[in-house]
Amino acid sequence: MLRDLHNDTNPPTTVHNAGGTLGTIQRLDPALDGLLAADAKLEILVDGVDWAEGPVWRKGGLLFSDVKQNTIYRWTAADGVRPWLKPSGYLSPRPRGGEPGSNGLTLDHEGRLVMCQHGERRVARLEGDGATQTALADRFQGKRFNSPNDLCFDAKGDLYFTDPPYGLEKNNADPKKEMEFNGVYLVRPDGGVMRTKVDLTFPNGIALSPDEKSLYVAVSDPRKPVVMRYEVQADGDVANGRVFFDASALVAQKLKGLPDGMKFDVKGNLWLGGPGGILIISPKGKHLGTIATEVPTANCAWGDDGSTLYVTANHNVCRIKTLTKGKLAGVR
Repeated sequence: MLRDLHNDTNPPTTVHNAGGTLGTIQRLDPALDGLLAADAKLEILVDGVDWAEGPVWRKGGLLFSDVKQNTIYRWTAADGVRPWLKPSGYLSPRPRGGEPGSNGLTLDHEGRLVMCQHGERRVARLEGDGATQTALADRFQGKRFNSPNDLCFDAKGDLYFTDPPYGLEKNNADPKKEMEFNGVYLVRPDGGVMRTKVDLTFPNGIALSPDEKSLYVAVSDPRKPVVMRYEVQADGDVANGRVFFDASALVAQKLKGLPDGMKFDVKGNLWLGGPGGILIISPKGKHLGTIATEVPTANCAWGDDGSTLYVTANHNVCRIKTLTKGKLAGVR
């Protein structure tokens, strides 16, 4: 998401457990009733995050990034929220501004945490000892990435990730930017890196359809705030990109946020962080309704048994029970 839309209030200074609810449910189509119960509420679990991102369910708890504070936190129902990994995305002792920490998080097929690290400008894996980090991709054709943002694995172990400039202190104008474009890449299990044919101004959230035949990329560009759909080819590259969902009308209403992180449920509905909150979009691209948070809302992830959606919304981390399920990260 574009940085000038983040943190519309002064950021709190202490991450802490919280209660209550956030926002409302806006129902635009009767089909939403099969996905969210009439009394569904978005529960607040954590407050005080500077900018909450990248949630992933792992070993009975939720990991999420505070991008600006260079920290990954872990929340569990038993212990609440605690710092889990710091530094998370910028390992140098030299201070820097902007958003240096980790952003998108996921699990590989062995359950290891894989992180998009803004400050280190790479995708890295946290090894089983909890301390060693292995760079999976930090360059393409000898040039450093901008700041990997979001990522997803397919069943074969191929890893897709987006590389906008948001982790660079001056974004596209940063003198440290080595790439002339903001790309989408594929990392093979053997370490090979391929730039896909995705050509977008600000690629952000990324997700594969449940059948893995289509790759979806959110574009956090206020001039063209869309979700694109591409057909996945046999070699993992993509073709025939088209607009799956256009959020221009929502942006025109001055709703906070832009297309960002997203996840699918097993029925093929897309749950998208976007203008106004979490947008629920049918497999045919119809907007069924919104979990309206009234704050910039970055991302979401399935947790528990797969029926709970965890949401990172500005300074808060929340959850909502659903009537559907999504595949947990790390599961083939």
